[in-house]
Amino acid sequence: MLAGRRIGILAGLALSVSASALGSAYASEPTTPPAPAAFPAEGKIKYVARDSILEFKALPENHEPEWVTEKYVKTGKLPPVKDRLPKEPLVFKTGNMPDGIGVYGDTMRHVIGGRPEGWNYGAGQTQGWGGIDIGLSECLTRTAPLFQVEAKDTEPLPNLARSWDWSKDGHTLTMHLVEGAKWSDGVAFNADDVMFYWDDEVVDPNVSPLNGATAETFGVGTTLKKVDDYTVEWTFKDAFPKQYLYAMAYGTFCPGPAHILKPQHPKYSKNTYEQFKNAFPPEYMNIPVMGAWVPVEYRPDDIIVLRRNPYYWKVDEKGNQLPYLNELHYKLSTWADRDVQAVAGAADFSNLEQPENFVASLKRAADKDAPARLAFGPRLIGYNLRMNFSANGWGNPDERGQAIRELNRNEDFRKGITMALDRKALGDSLVKGPFTAIYPGGFSSGTSFYDRNSTVYYPFDIEGAKAELAKAGLKDTDGDGFVNFPAGTAGGKNVEIVMLVNNDYGTDKSLAEGVVGQMEKLGIRVVLNGLNGTQRDASQYSGRFDWLIRRNEQELTSVVQNTVQLAPVGPKTSWDHRAPESGVVDLMPFEKELVDIVNKFVSSSDNDERASLMKTFQKISTEHVYNIGLTEYPGALIINKRFSNIPQGTPIFMFNWAEDSIVRERVFVAADKQQKYELFPDQLPGKPGDKGPTN
Repeated sequence: MLAGRRIGILAGLALSVSASALGSAYASEPTTPPAPAAFPAEGKIKYVARDSILEFKALPENHEPEWVTEKYVKTGKLPPVKDRLPKEPLVFKTGNMPDGIGVYGDTMRHVIGGRPEGWNYGAGQTQGWGGIDIGLSECLTRTAPLFQVEAKDTEPLPNLARSWDWSKDGHTLTMHLVEGAKWSDGVAFNADDVMFYWDDEVVDPNVSPLNGATAETFGVGTTLKKVDDYTVEWTFKDAFPKQYLYAMAYGTFCPGPAHILKPQHPKYSKNTYEQFKNAFPPEYMNIPVMGAWVPVEYRPDDIIVLRRNPYYWKVDEKGNQLPYLNELHYKLSTWADRDVQAVAGAADFSNLEQPENFVASLKRAADKDAPARLAFGPRLIGYNLRMNFSANGWGNPDERGQAIRELNRNEDFRKGITMALDRKALGDSLVKGPFTAIYPGGFSSGTSFYDRNSTVYYPFDIEGAKAELAKAGLKDTDGDGFVNFPAGTAGGKNVEIVMLVNNDYGTDKSLAEGVVGQMEKLGIRVVLNGLNGTQRDASQYSGRFDWLIRRNEQELTSVVQNTVQLAPVGPKTSWDHRAPESGVVDLMPFEKELVDIVNKFVSSSDNDERASLMKTFQKISTEHVYNIGLTEYPGALIINKRFSNIPQGTPIFMFNWAEDSIVRERVFVAADKQQKYELFPDQLPGKPGDKGPTN
């Protein structure tokens, strides 16, 4: 049925294209994007050697907060700290800690706009974002601190995988896990946790981990097996695909506690997959984690509280068990309120990513008595309009939806859309000044892989855009100001496009409304489908959208992280072009080139070749209007001045969000600056499922 309907749509579009092919030229020729305005407020990164950040080694002695020793160790409630740590813990080197060895105490107060679904990260539940999941989760490798490492020295840092070895032929990677590390409830972490995540969450088609990990994320045909309790072995089709080490970092390879999760999984119980996903709701406290803090309190629409993990497996060079901070707070409010409270000093941390708040925040931070400091990074926050390119059934579109997808796959149509966008007006609608820049799409200009001369930009030209629509077979046949489908396609009705947008963010909604207005001038009717974050994600991942507004992810900001999301290299790797139940992605010709480039990039270890490949990718991608850029701008880290060990020039988003990049487990507050914000002083997490911390 779908095939027949698609042939009819294609025939209708083809007849109209042939009739209007004479009007082929457009007034504005493609060019390179204009150079962005200088931005003097951008902070400068202090680069360091990769091996100066951390190492694994035994230390002669270990320490912990005095109250833990007095209340828990001496009373027999906890083993001594040396017995809770691995023999060779992960040690952060003092030379890479901006303010050196820290002291224990105090709280970091966050404000977030999300709401937690539960604690089952591996089954796709959000914990509310804002750095909560980053504080709970640890992954095989770590990439966030790499923003301070020169590109030539960049390779993921060890983490749960303390080291790895490649076979001579490069097809096998043996990973050695940290030995003796424990979950926050004292149960040993080992290869069984890794294999449960792989076999029963990543590979299981009925489970979708929170950040979209699939088997293809780690390479088509890749396998993973347990060798012993602290060794796992990867097998890849390609030789030396070192790129996948980046995919083993947050957020695509962060295993959960198998001893808690496995009994609820349908393979090992009578539960359905929905019951498994929801087995650990927000009210379930003290979920075991490998991260530095454990959730101990949840009050709906009020707050989430995390307390220090007594079994955390990282230390400083003096043997002090981390973290230094005893408690994290997540006030449940709005994302806009996060910025306001952080600038005012009522909260301690924010990623200033909504440009509507830039000017007021800068004015407040400029006051010498302001409680927070503001540090802008490079222009790494970009927004794209993404089109659903699947014409073979993903999301089960109706006749109108199928016709829109055929249009999305028409290059003349895409050129018309991108030429109709006044990007300067979109940027100015968010914030005036030198913040926003013209962004055609493709890589963010702040990444080291960006090459302006390889970027094709179709300038704003509304008449030229209308000519492109005519080439695509679209005319206003009923005189109402909106173009119609050709006769025989979707009833010849007006072309109406439903655009998915995240209601949680003011910036997303503002850009979406701007696109609606500009498309109306082109003669395209766009209807907004505004959903909250979790509903928006569900609609996107299931293919139920025509267009969507999406903020750029790591593949466009770092390139080396989640690279497979740049193109449909597997049935589920792309954000906007996935396979239906058949498992087949109906690639357009230029997409096949992009897939080939991504695969070559992933398997290459030659930096010059990788840079050249991505220049080619950028040219093909932007020339064919693969994603349609809207605007890009810098973000700023807002952090209370009382905190120490904040790396210079930390971007709010590159390899990961700043909550990870600043390495919160090393952050501390000097003793004379500490405040009495702790809600549960001198208390530790309780048993899994118990209410609140143990006193």
